[in-house]
Amino acid sequence: MSKEGIRAKLRRKLQISVFTEKSYEQLFSIKLSPITAFIAIGFVAILLIVSVILLVAFTGLKEYIPGYPTGEERRLIMNNLQRSDSLLFEINRRDRMIADIRNALSGELPTEAYSHDSLLFEKKKSNVEIDFTKSEADSIFRAQIEAEERFNIAANATASYSSFGSNLELIHFFTPLKGVVTNKFGEGTGHYGIDIVNAESARVSSILDGTVIFAEWTVETGYIIQIQHDNNIVSIYKHNGKLLKKVGTHVSAGEAIALLGNSGELTTGPHLHFEMWYGGVPLDPENYISFE
Repeated sequence: MSKEGIRAKLRRKLQISVFTEKSYEQLFSIKLSPITAFIAIGFVAILLIVSVILLVAFTGLKEYIPGYPTGEERRLIMNNLQRSDSLLFEINRRDRMIADIRNALSGELPTEAYSHDSLLFEKKKSNVEIDFTKSEADSIFRAQIEAEERFNIAANATASYSSFGSNLELIHFFTPLKGVVTNKFGEGTGHYGIDIVNAESARVSSILDGTVIFAEWTVETGYIIQIQHDNNIVSIYKHNGKLLKKVGTHVSAGEAIALLGNSGELTTGPHLHFEMWYGGVPLDPENYISFE
């Protein structure tokens, strides 16, 4: 067959009609050429392919694709990634410690000392010779200020860190969350804090003035925020629903730092796991704070 004959057949109009079975009444008819039919079928096929791709990409159907990780596998991947980062940090710290010990045994300076500028090092040595004796005018001015601020609660709370020392009973701690204590402190059982139950999204407050040193999400304990206070006190708040502060932020005593939640795998309901540490030792918060 010649090319002209093939072109003529492709351009020839065809009519597709639909009739009823009994009366042969024509319901509808379509006139189209083979080229038009091919284009229409191709368009429908492309539309179906795009729809399937979008459906799989933006819905949970993608988890049924062989080789795609499930939600549990993704959580394990994130957990392993965090653990590998922590392990790498510990290995680097161990290597630096071994290098410092080796240098100390050989009579050399620690490795970190070489990173400081020699001029700065000389300035630090010269600071030892500075005389910090108190003058009579300074003593009079200090006594005057202390007399004026002796009834100031905020001033007394700040002064307690330096003057009370390890006597924590004299420090006023703000209650992080009012509620029912369902799980008490048990150092022997590995539970280094207490669990406080309250309504979800309740306000979680800082117990003292301090600086946020950690504010992240972990797989086991959800959203965590840690605050470093004066007098070597650290407070930890776990299983929050939302964090309101970032790392490096200075917070005041009683200021909202998070909202109560139910985050993390190690939780059975909305509650706050609260810990107090002093000098690296866990404390029973109920000995210092009333949660009723």
